[in-house]
Amino acid sequence: MSGGTIGRGTETPARRRGHLRQLTKRDVVTLAVMAGIPTLIQLCLVWLPTLFSIGLSFVRWNGLAFGDMKPAGLDNFRFIFTDYTPFWPAVTHNILWLLFLGVIGTPLGLLLAVLLDSRIRGSRIYQSIFFTPVMLSLALIGIIWQLFYSRDNGLLNFLLGTSGTPSAIDWLGDSNVNIWAAMVAATWRHAGYVMILYLAGLKGVDPTLREAAAIDGANGPQTFFRVVFPAMKPTNIIIVVITIIESLRAFDIVYVINKGTNGLELLSALVIQNLVGEGQVIGVGSALAVVLLVISLVPIVFYLVRTFRSQENE
Repeated sequence: MSGGTIGRGTETPARRRGHLRQLTKRDVVTLAVMAGIPTLIQLCLVWLPTLFSIGLSFVRWNGLAFGDMKPAGLDNFRFIFTDYTPFWPAVTHNILWLLFLGVIGTPLGLLLAVLLDSRIRGSRIYQSIFFTPVMLSLALIGIIWQLFYSRDNGLLNFLLGTSGTPSAIDWLGDSNVNIWAAMVAATWRHAGYVMILYLAGLKGVDPTLREAAAIDGANGPQTFFRVVFPAMKPTNIIIVVITIIESLRAFDIVYVINKGTNGLELLSALVIQNLVGEGQVIGVGSALAVVLLVISLVPIVFYLVRTFRSQENE
């Protein structure tokens, strides 16, 4: 009797370990709410507007009465590629924005990460200082940098000794200069973001790699560029994708300065100019949004393909 009881007692935990508990109605409702609400929000705020914009890119509509909506085929796309004057300057500015972030902003963030990873005194304080702009919106950053760039009372002209004089540089009003001023302001934020990502990547590098490089006689720069930097390949891919997306979504700064006109034309600003305000052309604005969407999908698809391939190889 006791032996049978002991036998049953020893089998029960094993059975419990291999048993999957059936979901109750409460579990099903909880999972449905937790998965359904975010999905519904994503559907309403992202996917439905995206599909709606794609549909509107093939019509002529003033945005007032649905009865005025007329099919346009590919006319909106032909217009923006051939006859819409600001389009190609905006493409040029977006490419310039990408190159500036890639050549100046991203290496600057990497440099900050390397310096802070060397365990200098007060590194946590420096991290907080450099990361602060990331927590601010680009619109607020644009307002802050207007204090630096103001022609009459700006800090930059004051340091140059030209504040309040006819020789003062109009950093935001001069179409030959304002794009560079806006990119510097954007880099201030971008460098802090890249710094945090690279700091996380540096913490994940196996210390034995550096030790092996030191044993082989490699100095600091050789160890970093030949051993550490290649070991951060996943982080490098993420940062390349983020840099491309940041250059495409740049909007807030130029819109705060002059609504994306007079030398600050960007694709994202052109979309808003055609969708909002007087003289709105819904079809053209939607076509511009579709073009921007297609361009944005390229780095995203590239990143996803690389990620899935690396998982399959593992």
